[in-house]
Amino acid sequence: MYDEGLVVAVKEFTGDVRRAYEIREQAPGLDLLIGSDDVLLELGLAGAVGWIAGYPNAVPEVCRRLYDLATSGRVTDIAEALPLYRDLHPLLRWDSKTEFVQAIKLSMDVLGRPGGACRPPRRPLSPEIAERVGADTKRVLAQGYR
Repeated sequence: MYDEGLVVAVKEFTGDVRRAYEIREQAPGLDLLIGSDDVLLELGLAGAVGWIAGYPNAVPEVCRRLYDLATSGRVTDIAEALPLYRDLHPLLRWDSKTEFVQAIKLSMDVLGRPGGACRPPRRPLSPEIAERVGADTKRVLAQGYR
């Protein structure tokens, strides 16, 4: 389909950042999109040109900054991106889990950005997972990120 001009981009969500290079080898003109928040830095460095994102709904400013740094192509930006990525990673990791929609909405609520309840068939988070998401979100907030 790529060779026929019917596909122009691919969302990489496997978590295997090596696929970015395989995709480029097999379809050199295909745009690579970051499909999971917890591989943002790695795929940005690998040449991704977009991000199908979850956690920018909760912490938009810092996620935008991180994306810009990760995709700038400037080696000097890695030094600034890495500490942000490390600080945010426990939160970004929720985007790769089954409960990602509920987790993002809960983080939004904790940060004062109404996320609200999920519609069926999604169910509320278990108390244990809700507690972990809440703690991860509060840690990011305590670090001054928004």
